[in-house]
Amino acid sequence: MPQPDTNTATSRAGSGKGTVLQVLPRLVMGGVERGTIDVAAALVAYGWNAIVASEGGPMARELDRIGATHVTLPLASKNPFVIRNNIDRLAKLIMERDIDIVHARSRAPAWSARYAAQHTGRHFMTTFHNAYGHGTLLKRRYNAVMATGERVIAISQFVANHVASTYGVGPDRLRLIPRGVDVARFDPDSVSPERLVRLMRAWRLPDGAHTVLLPGRLTRWKGQLVFIEALARLKRPDVHAVILGSGSAGYRRELERAVAASGGGAIFRFIDDCPDMAAAYMLADIVVSASTEPEGFGRIIIEAQSMGRPVIATAHGGAQETITPGDTGWLVPPGDAAALAAALAQALDQDAAARLAMGRREIAHVRTHFTSSLMAARTLTVYRELLPQAAKATVAA
Repeated sequence: MPQPDTNTATSRAGSGKGTVLQVLPRLVMGGVERGTIDVAAALVAYGWNAIVASEGGPMARELDRIGATHVTLPLASKNPFVIRNNIDRLAKLIMERDIDIVHARSRAPAWSARYAAQHTGRHFMTTFHNAYGHGTLLKRRYNAVMATGERVIAISQFVANHVASTYGVGPDRLRLIPRGVDVARFDPDSVSPERLVRLMRAWRLPDGAHTVLLPGRLTRWKGQLVFIEALARLKRPDVHAVILGSGSAGYRRELERAVAASGGGAIFRFIDDCPDMAAAYMLADIVVSASTEPEGFGRIIIEAQSMGRPVIATAHGGAQETITPGDTGWLVPPGDAAALAAALAQALDQDAAARLAMGRREIAHVRTHFTSSLMAARTLTVYRELLPQAAKATVAA
């Protein structure tokens, strides 16, 4: 086991080029992963060194592009022996790369990262991405590692309240930093007609169809069954419903059976993946988040709002912080297909002027409060709290 070197971080911090290691299970498409890469890009832009450790995935290529470093380690495993061995792997990485701050973004790798940081005398911090369930003592103990950081970031007020009440993290350590969206990528003016036509053909959507989009993993709590029932109640054969996301084959068959039993009405499409989400939102007349359990934040909501699309979401979790009912979207009770159908009818019946006005409000709302650049800048502020000498040197430079 490498021995602590408590002087290394201080001496390097004076150069204004601290090194941050972010750890997470994998680099597949998702909110945790996107936030990790956005922060890495901001670190590089400010002259810091950005390193990410994970089992890898398609998004690892983005780290190469921005000048950050990816290190492949078996950090997705929940096997206690693998977690124990990861302590040594991470401690070795910390010493070899002169890492100042270890930032854990998920529970399993956080256990290894915490002890590796302790053994090497480096700063340790975490990000809570949801209000993790804690029904048993063992589960609560497993989750509690995320509350042990010198700083603990919560991605919404909903999550911050959970962290404070469940784990007793006070304002001295707890920081609220909402997720952000890349407004250069999710910009209505950036999506060409050719991209829209290409996606319409791939999804077999006819011209003039009213398209309702539900993006998200195929898992029960994302509410696809509620969505199908709501559209059955709506009885609008002119609506094309797109359920976008992959997951359990068994659950997909259940959804297909639910569509077959719904009695007609909307025409459904099941799409596993979409590499052009900006165009997907632009094709949609309405974007729906029907989660039956609270989302820690709800990234698809701000992505859709950034594109000026009407959004309907369930009234719990982070969605209540990103949607003002009637102003920047609609909120409905979770699991309530009748309420969702009523909101869909209201959104579909909007006239062009009302739709345009709401879209403008949504875009302004996201660009004021929920950009990736704002999220990254706030995260760097937290890093500077842990390395004040680096902060002074960076400002001086």
